[in-house]
Amino acid sequence: MVSIIIRNRNEEQYIGFAIQSVLDHFNDPQIVIVDNNSTDSSIEVVSMFRPILKDKLKIVSIDNYSPGAALNEGVTHCTNDTILIISAHSQITSVDMYQVDRAFENGHVAVFGNQTPIYKGKKITKRYIWSHFTDNVIGNLYSKIEDRYFLHNAFCFYKRQTLIDNPFDETLQGKEDRYWAINMVAKDHTYLYDGVYQKCNHFYTQGGATWKGIG
Repeated sequence: MVSIIIRNRNEEQYIGFAIQSVLDHFNDPQIVIVDNNSTDSSIEVVSMFRPILKDKLKIVSIDNYSPGAALNEGVTHCTNDTILIISAHSQITSVDMYQVDRAFENGHVAVFGNQTPIYKGKKITKRYIWSHFTDNVIGNLYSKIEDRYFLHNAFCFYKRQTLIDNPFDETLQGKEDRYWAINMVAKDHTYLYDGVYQKCNHFYTQGGATWKGIG
C-alpha cells in the first residue's frame, strides 16, 4: 500500500495525468493533494477522481507555502508506510515495487526514478539537469553540475517514518530534496537512484526551474 503526495498550484493542465498514472500503476492508493491557493480548475480536476478514490483522496490547503512545508504537511495526512512524492506535472510510466522494497530492505532511505522531459508534447534531449536521469542504478548520486548530492522529488519513494524523523527544510524556496539528501548522507545514510525500473514523464511548465536550458 502506498500513499502519494502531490503538491499543486494551478496545475489543471497536467494533474489529471499524474493522478491517472497513479491509478494505472498502484492498487488502492491513497492520494494526498497539498494545494497552494490554486486559482484555476485544478482542484475541480482532482475532484473528478473522488468517485474512484472515495476517502482515499484527501485535499489539504497550505497558506505559508514552501516546498518543504507542503511535503511535511502532506506526510502528516499519509496513512501508509511507503510514500511516493510526485510532481503534479509528472506522469508515471513504470514502477516496480519489488525493487523499491528491496532498496528499503537494503537500508536506503529514498529511491528516486528516471525522468523523461516532455516539452510541448515532444521528448527532448537530456541535457543540463536532465543528464542525471540515465538508465542506471546509482547509490548516493552526485551531481558534478551542481557539485552536491542529487535527489529529485518529482518522482521519489520514502518510508513515512523516515520523513517524520527527518522532515524537509521548510525555510528553503527550492531544492529541498538536494539539501535533504546532503543531510542524510552526512548522517551516514544512503539513497538510491533507480533509472531502470522507476520511470516517469516530466512535462514542461512555464517558469519551472528544472527546465532552465531547454534544448
